[in-house]
Amino acid sequence: MTYKSDIEIAQEAKIQDIRLIADKLGLREEDLDLYGKYKAKVDYNIIKDTKEKDAKLVLVTAINPTPAC
Repeated sequence: MTYKSDIEIAQEAKIQDIRLIADKLGLREEDLDLYGKYKAKVDYNIIKDTKEKDAKLVLVTAINPTPAC
């Protein structure tokens, strides 16, 4: 069984405006700190204010490789 590489999965993804995704989640644009059309930060206090008991906080980080000059 072969698996797709990360780049293959990323290239097949259909990119969507982050505001459309936020709207599907019931978030307002005021809840977002937009970084262009496709990414945003969401204030973690939104979780405390939600009526949903099963809300989850997902932390995502990344490090870009830099040359070791």
